[in-house]
Order: sequence, then structure tokens, then C-alpha cells
Amino acid sequence: MKRFIPVTINVHYAEKVKPVATFFSYKTFFSTALLNTKIIITAAVLLYSLNSCAQQSITADSTYQKVIAERSAKIVQTLNITDAVKFKKVQHIIANQYLQLNAVHDNSKATVTAIKTQQLSKEEINEAVKKENEKKYEQLKQLHTPFIALLNNDLTVQQVEQVKDGMTYRILPVTWTAYMDMLQQLTTEQKDKMYNWLLEARELAMDEGSSDAKHAVFGKYKGKINNYLSAAGYDMKKEGEDWAKRIQAAKENKQTQTNL
Repeated sequence: MKRFIPVTINVHYAEKVKPVATFFSYKTFFSTALLNTKIIITAAVLLYSLNSCAQQSITADSTYQKVIAERSAKIVQTLNITDAVKFKKVQHIIANQYLQLNAVHDNSKATVTAIKTQQLSKEEINEAVKKENEKKYEQLKQLHTPFIALLNNDLTVQQVEQVKDGMTYRILPVTWTAYMDMLQQLTTEQKDKMYNWLLEARELAMDEGSSDAKHAVFGKYKGKINNYLSAAGYDMKKEGEDWAKRIQAAKENKQTQTNL
């Protein structure tokens, strides 16, 4: 059902209306009638426009909520939850987190856009945007901790890890597997430091509002890891080339075995 937004139009007259036969000429009468007709038409157009915009907003919200519900369900499906009530509860927790994160990002984006339209110096704009970003990340942090607490109430530690990976496109396990396969001489200390950085990246990426933003967070931390390994004596370019050769050799060997 469409929502109709009431529109009230008040027409104020400077003087009390007098009898038409005495004071109105035909010209005045028809001018007034035309004015009233225009008012009615304008009101109708305005009403249609408002209702149309409202309907579009409802449709957009409904579409986004459907996307979020489906995305959340896919994540929960990996947890092997057999209790239907618990499944729906966890799905709702994740979907609600997505909605709240989206609201924070949208509001912050609108604020930054408004800041950039103001008559301010470049320095003032940069400072205002910086403060807005700090405010946004504080709001995201306030959403993050309670969300993890809610998950811990219903899920095991391993299942919570799966939710985190699901919300970040499994970038952590994929990246970690790649590092372990490429660099086979890492020390325990090096592995621990690298893994902790990836964990930190995942916590931040969970709160980002898009796939690109999530990948960008991990990209930043992978750069930090590569710098750390380079400082420890690893030639990351050569290590990558050698790894690519090993992968290719493994593919060729597998193909050979298949053809035998």
C-alpha cells in the first residue's frame, strides 16, 4: 500500500471577500477562478511528487533490506546451526549490524558532502572532514563491540570467527594461506606478528560499508606486513616470482598425472 503524505495549502486573502455581483467584474472573476485552478493543479502535482518520492524511498529501503537479509543468511548457513529459531536470531543480529553500519556511513558521507560545499578555506575543509571521519569511526567502534558480544552469546568462538570472515569475504584466511605457501621459512615470531596484523585488519574491515573499502583495509595491512618482511631480509618480489613458478609447476605436474 502506498503512503500518502497530507499536503495542506493555506490561501490567505488581504481582504474579506465581497459579493461578486457588486464588486467583481467578469475579468476579476475569471482571474480568481484561474488562480484557484492553478493552486489546485499545483497541489495535485506536489502531492503526486511527494508520494512518488516516498514510494521510491520505501522501495529502496525494502530492496536493501532484502539484500542484507540474503547476505546475512548466507553467512549463517556456514555455521551449521540446526535450530531454526537460533538461525533466524543470528541472521537478524548480523542483518541489523549491516543496517546500522550503513546508516553511519551514509550520514557521514552526506555530512562530508555538505562540508565541501561551504565557503571555507582548504585547510578548514580538511580539518572539518578529519573531525567528521573521527566521529564516524567512533560511532563504528560503538557498534562493533556490542555486536561481537551478541554473537558470543549464541555462537562458539569458531562460529564467531566464521561470521567475521563472512563479513569480510574471507580475505584473512585466503591471504594467510597465500603467505604460508609463498614464505616457507618464516619464524614463529614472524608468523604471530603477521597473523595479528591480519586479525586487526579484519576487525576494521568488518565495519566498512563496501567491498572496495574492506579490501582497502586489508591492502593497507598487507603493505605493512610486506614492509616488515622486507626489513627482515625477505626479497618479496623474488619470493612472489618463485611462488608463481611453484604453482605453475604443480599445475603442470597435476596435468601430467591426469594424462597418464
